Amino acid sequence: MTIPTDHPHDFDPTYGLGIDELRAIRPPPAPPGFDEIWRARHAAALGLDPRLQLTESGSRHPDWQVHDITYTSTDQLPIGGWLLLPREGRVRRGLVVGHGYGGRDQPDFDIPVKQTVVLFPCFRGLSRSARSPISDDPAWHVLHDIDKPERYILGGCVEDLWTAVSVLTRLFPGIEGRIGYSGTSFGGGIGALAIAFDERIDRGHLVVPTFGNMPLWLTLPTTGSGHSVQNYLKTHGEVLKTLRLFDAATAAARIGVPMLLAVARFDPVVAPPCQFSVANALPTSNHHEIVVLDAGHFDYPGQEQQRALLSEKVRRFFRAT
Repeated sequence: MTIPTDHPHDFDPTYGLGIDELRAIRPPPAPPGFDEIWRARHAAALGLDPRLQLTESGSRHPDWQVHDITYTSTDQLPIGGWLLLPREGRVRRGLVVGHGYGGRDQPDFDIPVKQTVVLFPCFRGLSRSARSPISDDPAWHVLHDIDKPERYILGGCVEDLWTAVSVLTRLFPGIEGRIGYSGTSFGGGIGALAIAFDERIDRGHLVVPTFGNMPLWLTLPTTGSGHSVQNYLKTHGEVLKTLRLFDAATAAARIGVPMLLAVARFDPVVAPPCQFSVANALPTSNHHEIVVLDAGHFDYPGQEQQRALLSEKVRRFFRAT
């Protein structure tokens, strides 16, 4: 293990917890109405006509046909992104790939999948889906409509993901039931919330997911989006009631499909106890694999080897069958 010991932060990004202590953390209980609210949102999102538009991209790649894509999500918001079609082989699977709070300026051409159509949407307010009055600054994006649970930005981003799945099933009806999701950090937390209530997603890969265990997330020092919400909490104590409805760990307890999670023991942006809360919440009755990284959101010795091993696991996990 090469957990970093030299860092510029004024807090310990391991939070003083060993691996056994991290694995013992349990998710918070669901607030009243959690399941009913999310099921209703999912049903409404499925009823949308995404009005997708597909055009050939200016980008070129030897392995992929690259298309620019736009579709309409809830609240009539246009969502932009990229669609990759394999140049070789028949399309046998679909994959939606989320992004972190840094957004995305191009698709990931090195994603280790074959015979798979890959959709890279940009969540509302970010990158190709930038739109006023939503800020693209993570510190403000995470606060957008936080005082209105039914309109809070995180819920809209989950709906953007669900609509992305609808887009893939319309473009390629034959892959229905064989669509996965992969997301990191911000996209990991959104993914846990989405997968829990969408039976069309047959497996998920989350890396250092955020928004897990909101009561903890609001108390642990961080340089990530949680810091902004913690400051907001100082004058708006009622925000915890809203955030409990958007807890990725609470959602993870409801996930009924195979999952591949990568969680870190050191992370200044997404506190490891919150990441492990998501991983630990997964039902033991399903096939899951938890990969423990030395660090997240931070460079460390050995990271390339760990990333290579995780990439191979992702290749096998999303193998077209």
